[in-house]
Amino acid sequence: MESLRDIRRNIKSVKATQQIMKTMKMVASARIRRAQASILAGRPFAAKMEEMLDTLGDELKWYSHPRGSFQYRYCAPPQEKCPVALVVVTADKGLCGAFNATVIRAAVAWLRENSGRKTSVFCIGRKGVHYIKRIRAEGVELAYENTGIFPNAGYVHAELLGRAVLKKFDAGEVGEVQVIFNEFKSLVSQHIVVKRLLPLAPRTALPDKVFNDDFIFEPHKKELLRALLPRQFKAQLYRALLESQAAELAARMNAMESAGKNAGELLSALTLKLNRTRQSMITTEITEIVSGSEALNA
Repeated sequence: MESLRDIRRNIKSVKATQQIMKTMKMVASARIRRAQASILAGRPFAAKMEEMLDTLGDELKWYSHPRGSFQYRYCAPPQEKCPVALVVVTADKGLCGAFNATVIRAAVAWLRENSGRKTSVFCIGRKGVHYIKRIRAEGVELAYENTGIFPNAGYVHAELLGRAVLKKFDAGEVGEVQVIFNEFKSLVSQHIVVKRLLPLAPRTALPDKVFNDDFIFEPHKKELLRALLPRQFKAQLYRALLESQAAELAARMNAMESAGKNAGELLSALTLKLNRTRQSMITTEITEIVSGSEALNA
């Protein structure tokens, strides 16, 4: 039978763990407000950037540019089995439920479906970096890693990531760029997004959104488009980082809340066990005293 000292030690350990969980939940709930504000602030920028590209691209008819041009490279459908860059966004730490597992599971499924393609993986987050280094799959290389940026992810991190990806894309080393991340929906809901970022998907014509001939562009329209395309790509990466950051905090907050409830139930069970063990010991001692007293009187 477990001694009273062992049970009390277990109760003390569970209480300390429960306090840590409560603290982590409070920290996550405080940070998630700022993360949500960052998402709300970044979405209009990404939407406006995409609208500008739509309008300017339609004006220049850049989706019909000749093969080999700058515009063609960013919008031409990727060739089958071409080398691909895969951006995987995970967390740096655990204790956030199935957050990291779902991203890694999606990345594994993607790698299996594209096993015949040479893949350069660009990892954000320590969990994803450790996994990619561990699998050592044929044709899969870790081309870029950045850890320790959460929960303070900024545009500078998207800039560095985007610059590394575009260096390979512009050099022709990869013909397609895809991203896998957790998108924040609500405090209790996140879902995996697997999305192609480059080449851009063809868009329909926008007859009601054309530039007036009276406008004078400085610099020229083509130069403006050349500047906007990489920025739009980096804006999409920035949004992915912000979405993943908020989703991670929400997942951690929910995981710590569930763990705190489980710790409370465990404390109740241990307290009940302590009381029963103590009562059993008292009963045994009383029985021994009575039996000894009766033996002496006999």
